[in-house]
Amino acid sequence: MLAMATFVGFVVLVIGLIHYYLWRRLVRDTTRPGRARRVGAAVAVLLALLVPVTMAGTQSGFYWLAWPGYVWLALMFYLLVLLLVLEVPTAVTRLVLRRRARSVTSPGPAAEPALVGAGTSAAAPTEAGDPPPTSDAGDTPPGHPGDTPPGTTGRPVAGGAPADHDASRRLLLARGAAIFAGLTAAGVTGYGVRTAMGPPRLDRVRIPLAKLPRSMDGLRIATVSDIHLGPLRGRAHTERIVAMINRLDADLVAVVGDLVDGSVAELGRAAEPLRDLRSRYGSFFVTGNHEYYSGVEEWVREVDRLGLRVLQNERQEIRARGGVLDLAGVNDVTADGTGLAAPADYAAALGDRDPSRPVVLLAHQPVAAHEAAKFGVDLQLSGHTHGGQMVPFNLAVKLQQPVVSGLGEVDGTKVYVTNGAGFWGPPVRVGAPPQVTLVELRAP
Repeated sequence: MLAMATFVGFVVLVIGLIHYYLWRRLVRDTTRPGRARRVGAAVAVLLALLVPVTMAGTQSGFYWLAWPGYVWLALMFYLLVLLLVLEVPTAVTRLVLRRRARSVTSPGPAAEPALVGAGTSAAAPTEAGDPPPTSDAGDTPPGHPGDTPPGTTGRPVAGGAPADHDASRRLLLARGAAIFAGLTAAGVTGYGVRTAMGPPRLDRVRIPLAKLPRSMDGLRIATVSDIHLGPLRGRAHTERIVAMINRLDADLVAVVGDLVDGSVAELGRAAEPLRDLRSRYGSFFVTGNHEYYSGVEEWVREVDRLGLRVLQNERQEIRARGGVLDLAGVNDVTADGTGLAAPADYAAALGDRDPSRPVVLLAHQPVAAHEAAKFGVDLQLSGHTHGGQMVPFNLAVKLQQPVVSGLGEVDGTKVYVTNGAGFWGPPVRVGAPPQVTLVELRAP
């Protein structure tokens, strides 16, 4: 309980700091003191509160919060990234403009004053016969705009342009950066929403396995992960994915975790179309971390009722075309407890098997490959990363997972990571479109 409270407090603190930074760059730096700045501050506070309220509210059934809250979360992310990127060029531009202003407005060297005797006017003629200079005092009436205010010199402030000119220039620069960041962030977010809510892309990948019998060459596994049924994705999403997979006429179907973000009572109807999945040798499922947030035991029973074989730290012989392949599955690496919530057990799924057979492992997270490689797994099929979901967040995912998207290799085990067909949190995908993959196994 203490750990959860600490985590929530940390998240709220980070969100607060991000919104404070956005307020400084988008409101304080672009407005003068007054009503507009006060309104901007109030909006920043409301948006900061919207993020945690959305996260808590959607868990409690207030699904109407999902669209405004999660879209703002994506927009906030891109505003933050763009403004941080603009910090350096903005600072350089300010420095260049300041130096240019100094070079243009700095006064030249002062003329050496004439020496005059006591009681002698500096305006007196310097040579006999020269007429005295006329005074300017009577040429300009009092109060004329050309008068210099008392106590001032009429020159720029020391070291640069007049203070009000500098302020206007800073204001113009800040507004330009804010407009650029705002329009770009809105455009990227809009594109990301359209991509995320659109149909998954079909990718085909051929993966050679050294142990695959020649008779099984071309065995095809339709692979999908991270469907994420929830507040923003329902039954129509499942129906579209099922129809897409069925058109592939695959030998096997592998659903590699994170099917849902909610209970069976909330999302059971949305998951029902899975019963219509078709394949020659069966459809299989392994749990992802989100199943453990959504009632894993009831979801394992529900998925099994819908006709998918749930591989929980176990394997299944696939006899096809005169050959044999082992298909194994492990629980997600974040699982704990006992029974249906038992953690990943690689020995139970992969131990005591015929090493001459090829083995394909279904594991939600790519990081599982470090353990799977110890058991000689030929190929691991995973999801979890969403391909990064929102560039440049994919760079952070690389710090945790050995493969973010596509085909890679970990300690001698080939790992294929699909982007997933749904999304989590913001309904936004940038640089990582939703995906269903047809994996074709090839013999040497």
